[in-house]
Amino acid sequence: MIEVDHITKQYGSLVAVRDLTFRVEKGEVVGFLGPNGAGKTTTMRILTCYQPATMGTARVAGFDVFDEPMEVKRRIGYLPEHPPVYSDMYVRSYLDFVAQIKGVPKKDRRSRVDSAMERCGITDRAKQLIGQLSKGYRQRVGIAQAILHDPDVIILDEPTIGLDPNQIQEIRRLIRGLGREHTVILSTHILPEVEMTCDRVIIINRGRIAAVDTPQNLTARASGNRRYYVAVSGDLDAAADAIGDVPGVVGVGHASEDRALEVDVSGDSDMRPAIAARLVERDLGLVELRPITARLEDIFHELTMSDEESP
Repeated sequence: MIEVDHITKQYGSLVAVRDLTFRVEKGEVVGFLGPNGAGKTTTMRILTCYQPATMGTARVAGFDVFDEPMEVKRRIGYLPEHPPVYSDMYVRSYLDFVAQIKGVPKKDRRSRVDSAMERCGITDRAKQLIGQLSKGYRQRVGIAQAILHDPDVIILDEPTIGLDPNQIQEIRRLIRGLGREHTVILSTHILPEVEMTCDRVIIINRGRIAAVDTPQNLTARASGNRRYYVAVSGDLDAAADAIGDVPGVVGVGHASEDRALEVDVSGDSDMRPAIAARLVERDLGLVELRPITARLEDIFHELTMSDEESP
């Protein structure tokens, strides 16, 4: 559905996006994740034909964003970081106006507006001024304008920024629902957003792609040594010394909880039997032994905070 091949965008001497290549399949919800200034919004603007790339090509629903921008725009619904809504218009009037601009046939306009309002949970706000809505409802109106022409692709740039926790939960549910019928790209730097809504993650850093995978696979392939959580009822320092002598253990440190250790091991083998046996042998009262699963936050930090500068 979306094909990006070696896209680069330069602003004078500043390279905002450098040699990006990725694919998004039909029906996927993909999180475009990166720190502020990583190049996410620049990439979104290229895909939505708001600005051209310096080099490279991109296609949306089979149409080239450079050679066929009008065809691309007909197939994309876009919610920029700041929703393009008019505060002095009523919700229904605004959506009807947008439907006209987007070329929705007059005979279909009312049903499309009704459908978009229902899906976004704003039917009861149809006759309310947009300027009187809460930020969460204005965001819903912004999403409604992005979907009312039934686009193949929906691109959402920071859709929950500035919302309260309840509003964030509502928008996340809405995004998951959209993913059942559309291809969705969600640009964000909020990690829970990705974990709760996305099928796949593209992490971008300093204008380059740092990783592409599912949230589950990214956490499973955390780099470095594997780690275990060990709780004992006996002497903690004696337990640390005992575990430290087990072949394959490369580090033992105190966990944040009392009576617990964090154990780093090398290799891919399961070290739990050897660690447990050593603690039982020394009568140190093993209470709990489990792997520590890497979080997406850890992976994100590792991939975006490296001091190594790309050439």
